[in-house]
Amino acid sequence: MPPAAETVLDEVDGEEGKRGPTRATGSPRRRLRSPAVAGPLSAALFTAVLFALATRLSRSHPFGPVTRNIVDLGQQYLPFHAYWREFLLGETHGDAFLNWNSGFGTGFLGDIGTYLSSPFDLLVVLFPADRIELALYVVTAVKITAAGAAMALLLLRMRPGPWPVAAVLGSAYALSGWTFNLGATVPMWLDGLVAFPLLCLVGEWARTGRRPVLGPVVVALAWTANFYTAYMATIGAAVVLAVRLLTAEETAGVRQRLAGALRAARGVLIGIGLAAPLVVVIFLGTKVADPTPESTFAPAAWADVLARFLPATTSLASPALFIGTPALALALTLPFNGAVAPRVRAGWSAAVVLVTLSLQWEPTHLLWHAGASPNGVPYRQAFVLCGLLIVAGWFSAARGVPRPTALLAGGALLGLLAWAAHGSIDIDHWTYPAFGVAAALALAAALVALPHHRGRTAGAPPAPRTAPAAPARALSAARLLPVLAVVLLVVAQAGEAAVTGKRIEEQQRDKVSWAPRIGPWHTAVADEVARADAWPKYRTEPGEVPGGNDVLIVGGQGADYYSSLTAEVTSRTLASLGFGHYAKGRHPVTLDNPVTDALFSIGTRVRSVPTEPLRQDAPPRATVSVATTPVPPLVTVRPAKRPATHPGDSAFAEQERLLGADVYELPAVTRDGRTVSARCPAGSQAWFWAPEYRGGATLAGEQRVDFEGKPPAVRGPMRALGTVPRSGEVRIELSPERKVRLPRQPVGCLVRDRLDSAVRELTATGAIEVRATGHTVTAELPPGSTGTAVLAAPRISGWRCAAGDAEPRPARAYQGLVAIPLDGRANTVTCSFRPPGLKLGGAVGLTALLALIATGALHRRAGRRAEQRADRPADGPAVA
Repeated sequence: MPPAAETVLDEVDGEEGKRGPTRATGSPRRRLRSPAVAGPLSAALFTAVLFALATRLSRSHPFGPVTRNIVDLGQQYLPFHAYWREFLLGETHGDAFLNWNSGFGTGFLGDIGTYLSSPFDLLVVLFPADRIELALYVVTAVKITAAGAAMALLLLRMRPGPWPVAAVLGSAYALSGWTFNLGATVPMWLDGLVAFPLLCLVGEWARTGRRPVLGPVVVALAWTANFYTAYMATIGAAVVLAVRLLTAEETAGVRQRLAGALRAARGVLIGIGLAAPLVVVIFLGTKVADPTPESTFAPAAWADVLARFLPATTSLASPALFIGTPALALALTLPFNGAVAPRVRAGWSAAVVLVTLSLQWEPTHLLWHAGASPNGVPYRQAFVLCGLLIVAGWFSAARGVPRPTALLAGGALLGLLAWAAHGSIDIDHWTYPAFGVAAALALAAALVALPHHRGRTAGAPPAPRTAPAAPARALSAARLLPVLAVVLLVVAQAGEAAVTGKRIEEQQRDKVSWAPRIGPWHTAVADEVARADAWPKYRTEPGEVPGGNDVLIVGGQGADYYSSLTAEVTSRTLASLGFGHYAKGRHPVTLDNPVTDALFSIGTRVRSVPTEPLRQDAPPRATVSVATTPVPPLVTVRPAKRPATHPGDSAFAEQERLLGADVYELPAVTRDGRTVSARCPAGSQAWFWAPEYRGGATLAGEQRVDFEGKPPAVRGPMRALGTVPRSGEVRIELSPERKVRLPRQPVGCLVRDRLDSAVRELTATGAIEVRATGHTVTAELPPGSTGTAVLAAPRISGWRCAAGDAEPRPARAYQGLVAIPLDGRANTVTCSFRPPGLKLGGAVGLTALLALIATGALHRRAGRRAEQRADRPADGPAVA
């Protein structure tokens, strides 16, 4: 093995490498210039600069005025990271188990494991609260940068080669179309992008019998950071390991291959076990989460699949496979590169083809996604194929520029791919110009480097040191040509990546929903919420703020909540009471209704009215008002026998059943075309409930009120239409945007005096004092209370309650809320929340930790025995 190659292995494997001591004694400057250090560092720098450049070209924040908060980036990840910062700084009402700010009380540990458990997410504490968008951008950029560095490190570990090429390929992987199209707007998935090369590195360690302790730790970090994409990355790493076991010279024997595979399996199992405290909680959380409609996989047209290898293409219905024309061209030369061993060419070519086909076949599609076809983006695993293409390109280029025959064959294959994709709907007007320029620059780089490569591999022995010096011009050319080739390669890759990032961001902003940047509107609401907050005496509802999960940004304890783990009981309970939702039920939103305010102890409500239309290029502004009304405490007492209320299945009747009083008049409704008519008490407040209705509704003499029902994704909340006139006639004109579908009881008229009476009664019999600490609520009740104590929080799995000194038991439910039976002897109730699966996950994690310790001890003992055998003198006849 050449000295340079040994240096690479030593730099990667440390003291276990063949020449570990030489690295430790080298100067810092020399270590910095070693391939295993220079390659990843250069890849990281190159990636960071290009990602920032793409953001700047698209005029997106923080390098421009335009919002990046499209779809879930603004609806989920930005609010969660704002809350995560406050949580880490100890500024939240809840703890790691329970989040009081969302959904009237939701489990938080599962959300941590789903969205926030990446080590990179800890960076948010370094930024002030009003710079959370910048913090999330930095977290995103650092993850992408780390992915580029990790891939460059893996490439140099798998096969020594020119580190500048490894750096360019590492950056090509990190800035793939998958990253721009999906990862940059779903930052939690970027942990899978980082995990794939690291898990492949773990496979390398297992194959060669190294680092039996560090390997499982890396697996555990990957699965803890984001188990969803780590699962896909693990499958991809298994494919890479299989190819390496079948093709690498170091594992030629069947016994060695089997031992390497078993070591890898052991490391993965221990690593997943170490991550079990989070993974089990998330798994059980998905079991009780609001179900999304089943999705049937439909493979994309092959023209669209091929188009996604090209620059500046974007779609959620086809796999994002762009890695840059130069990197793709290198990968396509591998099958024809005679300088690479046939078994290596066959192994990696087969892996790329089979994984590509697996994206399009439903059984393997389900395997990639853990048995369930996802809603929205069906090709979330595409980053693995991008990584395999990068590895294939590296094996073709690691020993120098592919031969002309391979270059011609790979170029022809690349041209055929581009031609076959020309009819795809995903092609952008930037696609072929960017592709053509990058291909020309890549060809120029190959032509410039080819003579230098031929000179190095011509077979002539090196000149002795006493030989006359070569002419200065020849030496200068020999040094200049490789540098020029690398420059051309960098320019080709950089230009295409920047154009692709720019166009994908621009197209996404035009085609998908977006939220404005955080600005004066959010600040004004947050200030009012902070002044009014009186938790747990009562809740403060921040109302409607642009974007989803707004309570996580501005504070308060409202209904808004958007998570993949939104409990079905939360969605079902709130929907039955007239709340609206987005995302097929996983995003409940606030309901400005005095009855539900009383039910959930919302004593202060903040209302906002925008002063101008929302814009992509400017933070929003609004006028903000605050209203405080008397409400029952967070814990109330209900009689053993529930009072009679209006029968029926309408949201109005459900509110009354939970309140325990008749507060609405529910009139008979007649409908004549687009007019709905009824009669109600004069002076009552007319409410309209039509969760599937989309359009306007206008009460005679009042302003139009808009409804946005769009089943199954969007459910509209009930809304007030105005005050019933003296005549008592309720006449509602509908302005539908589609076919009208109304429930049996769409109109309810709220009589305020009745509601005030019910509130006074619940307050008088409710808790005298309520204390809340983290995930525990304790309430002091009036002496002799009987019936049922009700905590105004959805009864999600994990609540355990007790009256007085009794043993805590799983909480009961009262119309979907947490309930505790009372017998008149206890004057206190206590409820605590513990995430389901925490004990099981902890037990599995502890077992895995013991297995890891045992593995380390056995490895150390085996190492000592090997050293002792090496130190023993060889047996043999004595020398006379």
